[in-house]
Amino acid sequence: MVIIIYSKDEVTNFKKTKEIEQQVQDQCIQKDENSLKNDACISSNKNTNTTKVSINNASIEELMTLPGIGESKAKDIIDYRTKNGPFKKLEDLKNIPGIGENVYNKLKENITL
Repeated sequence: MVIIIYSKDEVTNFKKTKEIEQQVQDQCIQKDENSLKNDACISSNKNTNTTKVSINNASIEELMTLPGIGESKAKDIIDYRTKNGPFKKLEDLKNIPGIGENVYNKLKENITL
């Protein structure tokens, strides 16, 4: 997580501040495969992880990386699979209290069995 706190001058000149931020981001872009990539740069792409999370094998921490899943729901997922065995289909996730259609729709592109 990165928290940016702007100074009064940066807030006053917000357009210029955003232009400077964009210049810094442009410097972060890897120009070609031979150039170095600055790993300290902030990614503007929120979902950089293309690996899906297995609802049958994931740890609490891995489950918590999913949108809408906090520690409590992650524990509920693990408890459910411990009591009922592995999930047979992704939709079975909706059997867990607090995971309805809306939460499931946010998750389905990021999960696998």
